[in-house]
Amino acid sequence: MTIQLSSITKSFGGHRALDNVDLQIDEGTFFVVLGPSGCGKSTLLKSIAGLEPIDAGEIRLGGRIVAGNRVHVPPEERQVGVVFQSYALWPHMSVAGNVAFPLETAGTPKQQVSKRVQDCLETVALTPYQTRKPSDLSGGQRQRVALARCLAQGASTVLMDEPLANLDPHLRNSMEEELAEFHRTSGATTVFITHDQREAMALADKVAVMWDGRILQVDDPDTLYRRPLSQRVAGFIGRSAIIPVVIQQVDGATARFELAGASVEVDCPVGTRPGPAQVLLRPDHIVLSTGAYGLPVQIVRTTYRGGHWEVFVSVEGLEEPIMMNLSRRATPGERLQVEIIRGWVLPG
Repeated sequence: MTIQLSSITKSFGGHRALDNVDLQIDEGTFFVVLGPSGCGKSTLLKSIAGLEPIDAGEIRLGGRIVAGNRVHVPPEERQVGVVFQSYALWPHMSVAGNVAFPLETAGTPKQQVSKRVQDCLETVALTPYQTRKPSDLSGGQRQRVALARCLAQGASTVLMDEPLANLDPHLRNSMEEELAEFHRTSGATTVFITHDQREAMALADKVAVMWDGRILQVDDPDTLYRRPLSQRVAGFIGRSAIIPVVIQQVDGATARFELAGASVEVDCPVGTRPGPAQVLLRPDHIVLSTGAYGLPVQIVRTTYRGGHWEVFVSVEGLEEPIMMNLSRRATPGERLQVEIIRGWVLPG
């Protein structure tokens, strides 16, 4: 179901955890809220779930007001399932028992419970493990039990609060694939909270970048990476350098400036004008020159990243080095000729 948040605020003492938040999450979307620790992500999720009352604003689920002026629909009546970091499984129950629990407490007939449990376990590929206890499962399998329980209770919306944070890196990668498959097969609207930008970019249809209780930008991952709307978003998403330039010419969606004697063309927002500006350069925006001429740089330091080297180079006229990637070994002090093949002028 759709989720609509209008001017949501929530304070704890003198700290405003949610500061006038507006969001529209379409039905069936895998929506990721991304931000650093303490920015208000978990408070946002708990507000949607009904676990945290809001101070002001309005929350609608499927068009129905569940939080607002003198309205607070309890969590159990919101058709929302929540998956926490700890998975919150009953240790004394089997996998099937954990999945059946919300149905049994709701008074669902036993025959219907059994069929529903089997369907949900099949969806998350856990049918062979249904008699095991949570302690006999891997972290990824426990995660899938929690997801199956959300499906069993008829949740049309699934909220996940840093669900992969406690997993080892290799397991986290496989769980990302499983979460994507779960979303595809269930069709549930999924809200996923994380501080890990790599997870966000891998999973999301849409990403909301959150900072200090506010939403800075909502976009698909590619747009967020290529065309951030502020320096803060640009610095938080991916590796980057933000350099000061003086734009000399604008032609539609492209802008031109000079750097160390070389002419550089980058993308820009509509309405950009000549003059001082900030330009975002990603490592993949800078490549070795294929011709006799290019932008002269000198390697400052390198880091091997498995298959490629992260190389920081100094450029005449810039105070800080900028980063590029090389497929060959490079050493500090080496001089290169490079080209800037793309970039992005940050909006004023």
